[in-house]
Amino acid sequence: MGKKATAVDLDPETPFHTFTVEQTEQHFSSSILEGLSSAEAANRLQTYGYNELEGNGGVKWYKVLWRQIANVLVCVLLVATVLAYATKDFAEGSVILFIIIMNAAIGFWQEFNAEQTMEALRNMSSPTAQVIRDETRVTIPNNQAVPGDIMIFEDGDVIGADCRLFEIFNLETDEALLTGESLPVQKTLARIEKEDEALGDRLNMVFASTTVVKGRAKGIVTNTAMKTQIGKIATSLLSVDTNEQTPLQKRLNKLAWFVFLAAILLVIVVFAVHSFHYSNEVAIYAISVSIAIIPEGLVAVVTLTMAFGVSRMAEFKAIVRRLSSLESLGAVTNICSDKTGTLTQSKMVAVRMWFPGDGYYRITGTGFVPEGEIYRQGELDNEDNASEETLVPNGSGSNHFLRTLQAASLCNMAELRRTLHPETHGEWTALGDPTEIALQVLVHKAGLAKPDLIEQGYRLVSEFPFDSSVKRMSVLYEAPATTTAPASHYIFMKGATERVLGCCSAWRDGDVEHSLKSEKGGDRAEFETKVFGKMDSLAEKGLRVLTLAYRKFTVVPDVDLVHGLVRDEVETEMVFLGLVGIYDPPRAESRPAVLQCYEAGIRVHMLTGDHPSTAAAIAKECAIIPEDISIKNNPLVMTAAQFDGMDDDEIDRLEELPRVVARCSPNTKVKMIAALHRRNLFATMTGDGVNDSPSLKAANVGIAMGQSGSDVAKQASDIVLTDDNFATIVQAIAEGRRMFANIQKFVQHLMSANVAEIVVLVVGLAFKDKSQNAVFPMSAVEILFLNMITSSPPAMGLGLEPPHESNMREPPRSAKQGLFSFEVIMDTFVYGLAMGALSFASFVTVIFGFQNGNLGELCNVEWSEDCEGVFRARATAYACMTMLILAHAINCRSLRESGWSPTNLRTLKHNRMLWMSIVVGALLVFPVVYIPGLNRSVFKHSAMTYEWGLVALSLVIFIAFAEVYKLVKVKLMKPLGLEANGEAEMDRMRTYTLQLQQTDSAIEHKQR
Repeated sequence: MGKKATAVDLDPETPFHTFTVEQTEQHFSSSILEGLSSAEAANRLQTYGYNELEGNGGVKWYKVLWRQIANVLVCVLLVATVLAYATKDFAEGSVILFIIIMNAAIGFWQEFNAEQTMEALRNMSSPTAQVIRDETRVTIPNNQAVPGDIMIFEDGDVIGADCRLFEIFNLETDEALLTGESLPVQKTLARIEKEDEALGDRLNMVFASTTVVKGRAKGIVTNTAMKTQIGKIATSLLSVDTNEQTPLQKRLNKLAWFVFLAAILLVIVVFAVHSFHYSNEVAIYAISVSIAIIPEGLVAVVTLTMAFGVSRMAEFKAIVRRLSSLESLGAVTNICSDKTGTLTQSKMVAVRMWFPGDGYYRITGTGFVPEGEIYRQGELDNEDNASEETLVPNGSGSNHFLRTLQAASLCNMAELRRTLHPETHGEWTALGDPTEIALQVLVHKAGLAKPDLIEQGYRLVSEFPFDSSVKRMSVLYEAPATTTAPASHYIFMKGATERVLGCCSAWRDGDVEHSLKSEKGGDRAEFETKVFGKMDSLAEKGLRVLTLAYRKFTVVPDVDLVHGLVRDEVETEMVFLGLVGIYDPPRAESRPAVLQCYEAGIRVHMLTGDHPSTAAAIAKECAIIPEDISIKNNPLVMTAAQFDGMDDDEIDRLEELPRVVARCSPNTKVKMIAALHRRNLFATMTGDGVNDSPSLKAANVGIAMGQSGSDVAKQASDIVLTDDNFATIVQAIAEGRRMFANIQKFVQHLMSANVAEIVVLVVGLAFKDKSQNAVFPMSAVEILFLNMITSSPPAMGLGLEPPHESNMREPPRSAKQGLFSFEVIMDTFVYGLAMGALSFASFVTVIFGFQNGNLGELCNVEWSEDCEGVFRARATAYACMTMLILAHAINCRSLRESGWSPTNLRTLKHNRMLWMSIVVGALLVFPVVYIPGLNRSVFKHSAMTYEWGLVALSLVIFIAFAEVYKLVKVKLMKPLGLEANGEAEMDRMRTYTLQLQQTDSAIEHKQR
């Protein structure tokens, strides 16, 4: 950025849309003819700074790395490393240090790559701009544009700054990034009186980072850099802390602090038992106890599990920006989704027509492919009764039918074409406005494609483009001469029904035109009532309705048909032709996905900019609301004006928040998220525009659209969908649930092993050798081997468990509950105590049952004949603990279902990582126990013989105990499954709607 403003301080809130062009010129001491001088532009560049959006300067690798190591659990491992090196136990210290480095490297690589792909905010502006400097049109780097510059825009340009327009020619801009409005905005020059006019209605302004769709213009630069409208959004994004920890991170940190404090307490206990007498042997025992309680593999397993989860989600087109945000998906209770392109296909298709006299027509086919048929249905719209329909052959139909489709074809700027690229040869593509594309597909099906008509001799003479103020478009065409008639001219018109009807003085029925000119206006009123009734009927089916009209144009001599026509004079005396209903069909997978949400206890809300009738119709098709309920006075369907008009208390008193919000604005989305949060619900929000970024940030999980989404929306989101599909959101939630359940499984597995080891070591403090030193039931190396080599690989296997069949038939977990539910904590201690007791029992049995209670002397340090009994007992305890930990991995596959039933054992083959880690872990016991030198010198144990019988007995007892324990839980604890299903949710919505509507009716009756 340049220097801060000094001499001239431009107020970012100055309402330049209320200024006249002359006032804007005076404000900036500029000239629309001469522009700025080069010297003045250089001075202003120093004053206002470069026209660039501020950012964080790109992705800082050291910040990403710091996030990997600034973790309490990592700090605990570092303390253990220091203690190991302090007592010259270099093997243990090096292993733990390797664990820390491996975890940091994996997390750094994943997150740094994700951050790099999303660093796009600073690149949104156009790289160059055309301005007038020194009375000359020049091209400059866009970051050198300054307030007061005269900027020039042409078709396709990305606008480089906020500007007050003073000259336009048929200018339309795409402002969807800022306003969410999907249709182009027609610009005007007129001054606007209202200072707080909505951004989308400031028609005499253009804004940075929006795009010129059509036409050309000139404007005076009013704001640059962070003072532009997009700069304000960037400022709000920069003020948000993107490094806030997720619930899982917070709970893992709490676990780490608990482990750290417990380790300190156990070290104090060890020294207390030895009367606080320091020796290397006592210090080693203290390190052994602290290592036993630290789940060394936890951080690595969590990171690897999330990395695998990210890869799995990428396979079904969901890109996770940060590993730590993935677990939040499992707690989602409400999904707030857009309609267009997410629940629907974003491919407008003409599916219905209505002509006076002819009645309804039905059109088949979908998408851009002009394949389908047209059926005449008559005055009754009997779409479900094909036997009463009549096929209209391609290229035929009544004169009325052909004239109507001729109007749809020619009053249209869209293009439909087949690609010539070798890889996509023959595929249909389209350019232009979605509604015009739908009409072009329709006329192709009818055999009246625009290129064919042009080839026949139809020639465009003049055009009056669509204008938001009149909501219609018209064109003047010269029709070719025929054998019976000379060349003639026709006006064709399309637009909003009420605006086109207002230009009509007649309506066509077949070949007959009926006048609407009545002295009393009765004929017009009756006809308009009929047309609006048909329009409402189509809208209730979720269709967007366009109206078509035409008239024969009489050419006046000496009148310039290109520049000499006046729109208000041309667009009169039109003949009404008919209505066309255009449909954006729901995706085939949307309805099943919504019903799956209901099965999972998740509620779906549609927040869209569409008309309420259209939005409600699509919502019914997608099962967001029941199909058999009226939308009139329906509390489940609201407009943004209704919802925004309620204060927080009124919203909180609603029994249920609306499922459909139509005519939705970005502020409405933020208000919906706030309302959900006040109800302690966990919400996800979808969005694609820059204006959606505040709601994406406010949501617990922000999901941006990868195909239609802006870079800023992706930057503000947690997850990016590459296919913009609602079903992918549901798949992502299912994956989040699977991952969180798996994290619970392997955390329980790892912590149970730690509890078992602590039980063995703490109870072992009671056994003293001849020197009154505690005898290790297990050595420090054995414990580290158990934690890293024996229990970590099965834990990783548990992290890769496929989803349980009830994964999406259980209610969302409570965000407050987090990782450690009461059941998980209980299981951890119950299984841990059982494994510890059995392992220690095997140690005691060998010492006192077969070795006459001989504990030897200095048996913690080296082997001797006198220590053989202790070494064999230690090997038995180690082998027993190994087998129990591996068997416990099978227990952890399900909280309550038997892990050893034939069905569950058969499904184990699908998790190759898990069963291989169990098999390899069991086989590794033998070299560790029997290799000479390795066993006695490193692990401090000796080879076993008869002791294997104790190991087998302990394994059988533990499996039997686990099965009985699960049976008791099933009998005594509340079921995990969700009783409600999709139909039950529909019934609940019907009941709620009926109750509210009956209450409203009773109030109205009482008032009357």
